[in-house]
Amino acid sequence: MTTKFFPLWCGVVISTLLLIPSAQAQMGAADGEWRTFGGDIGGTKYTPLSQIDASNVNRLQIAWQRPIVDEYYLDENSELSFSNNYPTLPLVVDGVAFIPNGIGLVEAFDPGTGETIWVQEPPVGEELAGVSTRGVAYWSDGTNGRILVQRGQYMYALDAETGELYADFGDSGRVDLRTGLAAGAFYRWGGAPLVVRDVVVVGHTMSDTFATKEAIRGDVRAFDVRTGALRWVYHTIPQAGEFGTDTWEDNAWSYTGHAPVWALFSADEDLGYVYMPISSATSDMYGGHRIGDNLFSQSLVAVDAETGERVWHFQTVRHGLWDYDLPAAPILMDITVDGQPIKAVAQITKQAFTFVFDRETGEPVWPIEDRLVPQSTTPGEQTSPTQPFPTMPAPFDLQGSIEDNLIDFTPELRAEAIEIVRRYVTGPLFTPPSIRGDGPNSTLGTIQLPGSQGGGDVQGAAFDPDTGYLYIPSITSPFVADLRPGNPERENLRYVKGTRRWIAGPRGLPLFKPPYGRITAIDMNTGEHVWMVPNGDGPRDHPAIEHLNLGPLGYPGRPSPLLTKTLLFMGEGLTNIDVDNDPRVPPGMPAEIVTNSGGNKFRAYDKATGETRWETELPAGTTGPPVSYMFGGQQYIVVAIGDSQHPAELVAFSLP
Repeated sequence: MTTKFFPLWCGVVISTLLLIPSAQAQMGAADGEWRTFGGDIGGTKYTPLSQIDASNVNRLQIAWQRPIVDEYYLDENSELSFSNNYPTLPLVVDGVAFIPNGIGLVEAFDPGTGETIWVQEPPVGEELAGVSTRGVAYWSDGTNGRILVQRGQYMYALDAETGELYADFGDSGRVDLRTGLAAGAFYRWGGAPLVVRDVVVVGHTMSDTFATKEAIRGDVRAFDVRTGALRWVYHTIPQAGEFGTDTWEDNAWSYTGHAPVWALFSADEDLGYVYMPISSATSDMYGGHRIGDNLFSQSLVAVDAETGERVWHFQTVRHGLWDYDLPAAPILMDITVDGQPIKAVAQITKQAFTFVFDRETGEPVWPIEDRLVPQSTTPGEQTSPTQPFPTMPAPFDLQGSIEDNLIDFTPELRAEAIEIVRRYVTGPLFTPPSIRGDGPNSTLGTIQLPGSQGGGDVQGAAFDPDTGYLYIPSITSPFVADLRPGNPERENLRYVKGTRRWIAGPRGLPLFKPPYGRITAIDMNTGEHVWMVPNGDGPRDHPAIEHLNLGPLGYPGRPSPLLTKTLLFMGEGLTNIDVDNDPRVPPGMPAEIVTNSGGNKFRAYDKATGETRWETELPAGTTGPPVSYMFGGQQYIVVAIGDSQHPAELVAFSLP
């Protein structure tokens, strides 16, 4: 393979690259760089940079903009198409930025100008079109750096200086990521590889279409970072003789599949542990064929990075029926609780909980209570009688489709909301899905709040190691959890999920109370909430409520946070959702209340108070997490934007 170089490269020199000190695993990005997806392998999304602060943030201006696919590829294929939803961020290492482009190939560029240095040549004989992932991984032996990128079913290892493949990695520079999976497995993933010590860990994205009770598992695997050899496989659903099979009645572990890590990993370099947020098993809304708690679905699992052996685990949802996957990288944090220093790991969830554990032992930092929850009325289903509830911190978003949570801007709107929910099953958190009837007065399913894409999700959270504050963006996003009988001609599940639609409230307003997108700051030394602010205006100008002169109501987008020494940077999420062509969206439902629909603003908030210190209007909403780094004496803030009306691009801000 030949890598395409650009003239700028002759003026760039990569010096000797050193391994990241393990002490930085939970202290944020170091040395003005951004070496891993989360800033550090503990996923803090924090940098101690302070050149940009509250006193000058209003002077920020656009320094450069860069398209998500270099013209070199377009010259080779003028008909090349790619998505404008670009969920990606660059790594910045020793003066060079590296990013997977809109078709999943790596581009290196100057972080001060956005100009291309080199691009990865497409694999010979393969289609150029591809899908972007969230990011690349970087590793160095102290002399030579390498970039690891997953594209389709392969992982490639590239020389960070030249972009050339390492021929001794796997098969001529790439590894087939179907290695270690069951026969016939299809592989794809939208995440970012994680390097810890000398292994690179990858997850797996799997279809949410469940037609049969039999499926392939989404096992986690680690490969040798030097050779590409398979180092270990972790069975996310335990197999014969392994711990946890007793949580699957009638040997359901032997045929049940899915339960991948589709989100992102984190790790502790000192302990040598990888923390894996595992998702739903087959199927995510009906489990009559898999009676039991069903380890390790919807569990946080810590494994030894070198062997893949389980160290500890905690199951956040037993016998999952709500699609409450663990959606984000766990965050490593050093905190002090009741005078005791604790090396902790925190996992945010879709149900708006923050579970906090000692990251070495798995012991909860605050008590977690088993509480009775509603039981299923679906034939064949056996719901877990209890679910785990953290006692601290308090939930960071609304929980339960109960009357107290319904919209109440005016008495009339509240009455209309009550009328809307009459044909649905409603109730507190963990009210199970229900069968959708066909009659004019039949039950239409269960209104689930949070729905399967909120409170917390893949955007994760950010942690400040100086103050011990955790910042969580979340959305108030209900959906209808309805079931229908399986069709025996194509499905052997007794029941399968139905429409799973978002549900609108009165006159096209949201059904529940605002904020519909929010940011919550929590002091992790005490477990107490410090502040909460809406993120964005939301539908405050809707004709039914504009006369009320309400404050910001928040957009239900899914933007990621970035923390600096004094500021929290965040956008409003992807804009221009195609509500007319999404089958989950009821006719006439306004885009601004649909899950994943954001706005065009990008802001800097005061970390201590939540007060907005700066905002700018971008041509499209933010699609990727912001990052910050130093280059040439300047601090930069870089974020990806794009939507159906605006081509995706990277936008960099700096002071004049």
